[in-house]
Amino acid sequence: MSGVYARRTAVAAATAALAATSVLFTAPTASAAMPTPVSAATARTYLGQLTVGAEGSSSGYSRDKFPHWITQSGACNTREVVLKRDGSNVQQDSSCAAVSGSWYSQYDGATWSAASDLDIDHMVPLAEAWRSGASGWTTAQRQSFANDLTRPQLIAVTDNVNQAKGDKDPAEWMPSRAAYTCTYVRAWVHVKHYYGLSVDSAEKSALQSALNGC
Repeated sequence: MSGVYARRTAVAAATAALAATSVLFTAPTASAAMPTPVSAATARTYLGQLTVGAEGSSSGYSRDKFPHWITQSGACNTREVVLKRDGSNVQQDSSCAAVSGSWYSQYDGATWSAASDLDIDHMVPLAEAWRSGASGWTTAQRQSFANDLTRPQLIAVTDNVNQAKGDKDPAEWMPSRAAYTCTYVRAWVHVKHYYGLSVDSAEKSALQSALNGC
């Protein structure tokens, strides 16, 4: 999760790659650039491999046990990296704060022009992860989870929608925008499988039902 991408190509190829990246950041788009989750078929396979059990206790949980947002490069922390990635025409100041741009929230279909209207959602919430196995992780492991830019774990969405989600799993909360259901559940299973987190029976049933429609 270093965020450093080595390119051993000719100058022309590197320039072309940078130009392509610029287009991704600035071109208006209806979909955030969260890493693509596994396919529905793979998600169904992964879901069948997850440990099913009663949800664990929240005892001892604190967001401070999942250090975020950490510095990714220069003055840019994880939040600012995701805001840049998920927005269109995003401009940042010298401290890497997003000062202008446009963001489309996949959860509710709203478009925002102020970064303050966006939260960075943890697809699998920190408290949910804690109750699903992360309570036994090291602080370093929890930090990696909370700042994971490689898996489909972080996405910029409308702040009050993220707050309504809270630490709920898919049996308790799903995005109101039905067009995003399949991506959401694929991402949820992808993250839980990668990190070896468990699911409770109601959560698994909700995920199976949603995936069967994908």
